[in-house]
Amino acid sequence: MVSLLAMVIVILPTVAFIIMNSFEKHMVLSIENELSAYSYSILAVAEVEQAQLIMPEVLIENQFNVSGSGLYAFISQQKNNQADKINNTRKDESVTLWRSQSLLTLTLPNKLPEPLAMLTTGDKLFTSIELNGLSLFIYSYAISFTEGEHSFPMTVHIIKDKQTFLLFISDFKQQLWFGLAILMVIILLLQLVWLMWTLKPLSTLEHEIKAVEQGKAEKLTSIYPKELAKLTTQLNQLLATEQKQRQRYRNALSDLAHSLKTPLAVLQAQRDISAVNQEQINRINSTIDHQLKRAQSAGHSSWLLGIKVKPVLDKLLNTLAKIYHDADKKVTVKLTGKLTFKGDEADLLELLGNLLDNAYKAAKSSIMLTVSQQGDALVICIEDDGVGIKSQQISQILERGVRADTYQEGHGVGLAIVRDLVASYQGQLHIANSAALGGAKFTLTFANMG
Repeated sequence: MVSLLAMVIVILPTVAFIIMNSFEKHMVLSIENELSAYSYSILAVAEVEQAQLIMPEVLIENQFNVSGSGLYAFISQQKNNQADKINNTRKDESVTLWRSQSLLTLTLPNKLPEPLAMLTTGDKLFTSIELNGLSLFIYSYAISFTEGEHSFPMTVHIIKDKQTFLLFISDFKQQLWFGLAILMVIILLLQLVWLMWTLKPLSTLEHEIKAVEQGKAEKLTSIYPKELAKLTTQLNQLLATEQKQRQRYRNALSDLAHSLKTPLAVLQAQRDISAVNQEQINRINSTIDHQLKRAQSAGHSSWLLGIKVKPVLDKLLNTLAKIYHDADKKVTVKLTGKLTFKGDEADLLELLGNLLDNAYKAAKSSIMLTVSQQGDALVICIEDDGVGIKSQQISQILERGVRADTYQEGHGVGLAIVRDLVASYQGQLHIANSAALGGAKFTLTFANMG
């Protein structure tokens, strides 16, 4: 639209200026040719006898015979005299030999402007002059009549009122600009409709991709022109392939974990197994359970369905309230914005479930849950009024490969799963002590979750 506006605003006025300039030049040339023809018509009836100019009383062109008609003519002759003898200077004066009846109301200057006074026999000049406050065209043609051995030089001047020409040009410009303005509006409207029609598939594609990205659709369903059909087909194939690969990955992990469960169950059934071996088998079982949960995790993907946080949170809080019904603990929930978790519902339950379960175990009386949308990021904050976590333990928990279940009850169980899930969604886990409640504070941040 910007390029279109620039093109219309620059090109059309430029064309208009070219048209106006060409039209004005054409009109001026037409007037020059018209006045030139009038000069020849006057010369045709002019005669010189005994060094005297003889002109008819009435000319064929009636405008020369009507006073103030706007078309005037006069014949002048340049004379040299010595009128100023005191200063001993020579003055060139213009002597009017004849004037048309239409010129009786105008006063001619004694001395013509220099370009007109400098004409010699055979010269022609078309210009503008000011007479009695009027702007006029003037065409001058210098000639010389020959009478015997003597020559009789003179200059024919044809004058035309410029006002009619100026009004005509002004009216033409107004009509041109008015027509140009209408044309610009029509072109802009047509181009706008054309752009909207031609770019509609791109707009549709943008909305569909955004819907898929926000989890409102699983693939592109609209029909696109052939220029975009190949692209949309490949996008749908990419979506389907990504979903299948993710499912195969989860199935492979699940199958591997389940295949290890059976031989481990056989080993655990042995009566003569030592305590050391039993501990290692338990650790293997714990690892398999952890990997099974990871297999169920969808992980980060640009094409996951969006899950509304509030329904999941309400269901989870109701469950925890039933489990810890004996504990007199107050849970404060603050939800801000349109809260959507772009991921799997089971993963969201796992994240919130582990952290809230730990908070219930660690809290003395109060738990505060805050979920907000900050720009494109979803921020989940869970605080309690328990004993908190030491700064040394916080740094160890966040280190890769360090197990979190070695810490005190209330913050160890499930932290490894939370940490891995957050990492799979390319989020951030921040652990600190709550300034408001005094206990632990867990903050989860998931970017581009809107």
